[in-house]
Amino acid sequence: MREGFSRDDLPGEPTSPWLATTRDDDPPANRLEADRTVDVCVIGAGIAGLSTAINLRDRGRSVAVLERDRVATGVTGKSTAKLTSQHGLIYDHLRREFGRRQARQYAAVQEESIDEVERRIAAAEIDCGFERQPSYLYGDSPGAIEREADAARGAGIDARYVTSVPPFERAAAAVRFDEQAWFDPRSYLLGIADELRADDDAGLFEETRVTDVEPGTPPRVKTEAATVTARRVVVATGFPILDRAGYFARMYPKRSYVLGIRLDGKPPEGMYYRPGDPYRSVRTHRGEETLLLVGGENHKTGQGGSTADRYRRLARWARDRFPVDEIAYRWSTQDYRPADKVPFVGRAGAGAENVLVATGFRGWGMTNGVAAGRLLAARIAGEEHPALDLFDPLRLTPKASFREAAVENADAASEFVTDWARTLLSADRSTLDHGEGRIVRSGGKPIACARDEDGDLHAVSAVCTHMYCLVEWNDAEGSWDCPCHGSRFDPDGTVLEGPANEELPNRSRASNRESNRDSD
Repeated sequence: MREGFSRDDLPGEPTSPWLATTRDDDPPANRLEADRTVDVCVIGAGIAGLSTAINLRDRGRSVAVLERDRVATGVTGKSTAKLTSQHGLIYDHLRREFGRRQARQYAAVQEESIDEVERRIAAAEIDCGFERQPSYLYGDSPGAIEREADAARGAGIDARYVTSVPPFERAAAAVRFDEQAWFDPRSYLLGIADELRADDDAGLFEETRVTDVEPGTPPRVKTEAATVTARRVVVATGFPILDRAGYFARMYPKRSYVLGIRLDGKPPEGMYYRPGDPYRSVRTHRGEETLLLVGGENHKTGQGGSTADRYRRLARWARDRFPVDEIAYRWSTQDYRPADKVPFVGRAGAGAENVLVATGFRGWGMTNGVAAGRLLAARIAGEEHPALDLFDPLRLTPKASFREAAVENADAASEFVTDWARTLLSADRSTLDHGEGRIVRSGGKPIACARDEDGDLHAVSAVCTHMYCLVEWNDAEGSWDCPCHGSRFDPDGTVLEGPANEELPNRSRASNRESNRDSD
């Protein structure tokens, strides 16, 4: 939620419990202020980036991690934090579209990730609420659920078909995975960060914005103040800052919403997920207080109407099923969904032999992020991990991805044309209410105007600096979101999330002229 754009009509503090309970303990940021040379430069200090860094540290490599904000304040700090191999209806899909061997590989790396987190927590004595719990995938299509259970068992997972869950709503059937886990992801990564800070061969630099990646030999990573030269670069951000494999056309962004709820009663044990559009996610969090985390209301970024209404629908759904006392927190997050449903982990693309990426976790970044760190460290060390081919960003999977990729790219193109046509044909100069944003036309140019709760007007170009789509107003978060590839911006144009790396230019003068015309 942007400062100055509060939503008093929405319940709860606009943050996750992971961030609310840890931000005051952050040490002062160590910014990169001088050039540095290391074996590997990692961009991004979320779960994928720090998992990569700690695995490289274990192999004796020197590492520099660069983070635009603070450790785990992005997608990782806004997750529901389920450490599970149960990623929706994935195993039946993998068995049909990729093959039985690949389904087993996918399952194995997810299960190994849960074990790795547990080992690191024990070794470093990290207090992050890790608990082994069962995970349930439930729904009203028993045939699909039964096929998923069979495919999961075939992939090596102890999966059971059950019919008596969940306890809070009716469902025809479910798949139960045992020995899954939940945890506090930011507390976990703060513990990993402490390990890196204590190592002379590792550097962790926060509040350090990467401005460019030069994929040469050696590659160089430029920031606003200094340059890191490395043998390898790992881009572990939501969307790769360097796109050499057409990622913009092979995956699409989606946003989803979560409520942290205080109950008047005992919360359910276990984790629950109902696939669909919209999906529903339920888990208990036992931290400084016990909360029920209810998630869902997913949609493509920049599309789907009022985001504030999605919080309201999620709250109604929760109140219909649980004894809600109070909604303590609300937050949203953004993930990228590959067309073939498998993350991209490996070489970034043509002409970037020494740059690797980790992206496209499809909302299941806790285990996939840990797996990415292990896979990338193995590749950099010259080890042959059997799952590297499955996650290879340069893989060709037309059977699994063609239809969805075609649909999503057509949708992006339609948004581009429709939004431009609507804006250029409209001369709407109506007055903005407090907390409202709208695109207006000024001299044939689209201007993104937003008025904050104090009445101050912010005006920037409405053209996304990534690939020139028009941004849309996000009324719950007070941001401008791109419907094509998921870039997000503050009302003043500052980049919040990539793939855009340049701010929206200020257009205050044009906006003021529009306001003067309105008053005339």
